[in-house]
Amino acid sequence: MKRLGSVWLIFGLCVALTAGAMVRIGSMALSLERAEAKARRQAELEESLQLALWRMDSALAPLMAEESARPYFSYSPLYPAERAFTCMFAEIQRGDVLVPSPLLTFMSPQICLHFQYGPDGRLSSPQVPSGNMRDLAESRYLASERIDRSAERLGELAHLVSRECLAAALTTDDPLLANQIMNPAVAFDQQSQSKQSNEYQMRSRSTKIAQNAPTALAVPLSAHSSVRQGPLQAIWIGNALLLARRVRVEEGTFLQGCWLDWDVIRNELLASTTDLLPQASLIPVRVPDGPAPARMLASLPVRLIPGPIAEGPAPVWSPVRLALGIAGACLALAAAAIALLLRGALGLSERRGTFVSAVTHELRTPLTTFRLYTEMLDEGMIDNPDTQRSYLKTLRSEADRLGHLVENVLAFARLERGRAADNREVVTPSELLDRLVPRLSQRAGQAGMELVVESIDRPVSVRADVSVVDQILSNLVDNAVKYARDAADRRIHLAVGTSGGWLSLNVRDHGPGLPAQAIRRLFRPFSKSAHDAAQSAPGVGLGLALSRRLSRALGGDLRLSENGPLGAEFVLTLPLA
Repeated sequence: MKRLGSVWLIFGLCVALTAGAMVRIGSMALSLERAEAKARRQAELEESLQLALWRMDSALAPLMAEESARPYFSYSPLYPAERAFTCMFAEIQRGDVLVPSPLLTFMSPQICLHFQYGPDGRLSSPQVPSGNMRDLAESRYLASERIDRSAERLGELAHLVSRECLAAALTTDDPLLANQIMNPAVAFDQQSQSKQSNEYQMRSRSTKIAQNAPTALAVPLSAHSSVRQGPLQAIWIGNALLLARRVRVEEGTFLQGCWLDWDVIRNELLASTTDLLPQASLIPVRVPDGPAPARMLASLPVRLIPGPIAEGPAPVWSPVRLALGIAGACLALAAAAIALLLRGALGLSERRGTFVSAVTHELRTPLTTFRLYTEMLDEGMIDNPDTQRSYLKTLRSEADRLGHLVENVLAFARLERGRAADNREVVTPSELLDRLVPRLSQRAGQAGMELVVESIDRPVSVRADVSVVDQILSNLVDNAVKYARDAADRRIHLAVGTSGGWLSLNVRDHGPGLPAQAIRRLFRPFSKSAHDAAQSAPGVGLGLALSRRLSRALGGDLRLSENGPLGAEFVLTLPLA
């Protein structure tokens, strides 16, 4: 038992180590699969982000181009057309023809107000004319209510934005540097080679191409006037999003631009990317956060936040999971097969040792009897003829016992090798009993027991090997003789009957029955050890196993029908011919 425990312990450790290695490998494979899926989702997210940024910048391009193309003099409500490009800001003379600015009646949901800071620091708006210009605007172009609403917005802007803050926020007024301005808050790093920066650079160039087309008008147009118009820049001052530029003329420096309605623009931009990023949001970027822009728009100083991305359910049977499942199943099957093989090998080894010890015990008793009785007879120690006959009868009984043991072992060996002879013939139950009962009755009579035969009288027949049936019934009767020899009722019943297409031969005794622990290994070969043989009736535990295999070789079966304190009954069934 200690050796068997060591073998099973080693087998269990090997299985545990192999299973642990498989679990480790599977865990690593699943981790790699999850990492790959995460990288794939991240790549898809980055692609959606870049496409969304392109859409947003493309949507803002017309607005940026339109505001960049506005001439500097359009920020006055009314201006003299003949002096627009020469001495625009000189005092208006009597007789000058004033032309209304396009911004005087301009309306857009994206722009709250256009404004201008003059050299004197005064804040004005082309939508808020004053003095005589207001009278002229109200009489021909605008309603007073609209001018009043624009004046209120101009007052709000004055509280939000000062000239000093706006001048400090404008990074340059040189149109030759316009292409280098990627964002008013972030200077683009030309040496950056990341994909995100490259995409940002391309979007910035596209935006600046649209913005810088009108900058050619910023050069001097005559010898009498010099106008230098800087690039339009998007900046945050407080909560106000502005598009502003610096314009230098002879009279001084002007700060011009427009106040954007951030809520309207944000909603329009997000609506254009709902199919790509349904949970996205836009946040202002007021302070530079590094040289490399991260998910920034090229047109406005805002950053796109993709929002939570819903992860799809993990596939139940991905290629990796399927491979791991198959590997696990193969490992389990291999472990089960090895366990069964090991169990069979250990069981065979155990039964072999048990068989050797049982056979040794079985041979020792009759050989001792043979030696003792033959020595006594040979030396003439027994003179009484009756005693001599008793000794000879004992020797004959022991010889029959040894012959029966040897015949069972040889028959079992032939069955194991598949070399059993097939001598079947068709016989009736009565013919079968006529050939078997005399020998079975003799065996029962030698033990002082009686064989009672209960036959049937039906015209049926079976195709069987009579010698094999004889061997089976001899083993059953021999077991009944050994285990029921001390019973009060010393009869052994042999009943013959039919049921369906089967002939049944029932052998029943009146002994104490079989113990419960013996029934589980009743038909297992070599299941009786020397200790069991010494404590019970003699034998090596081969008779019932051999009898069942012989019966199945004939197409029938042998089973225990009844068992109890009043005896045991075995049933041999054979197919009818």
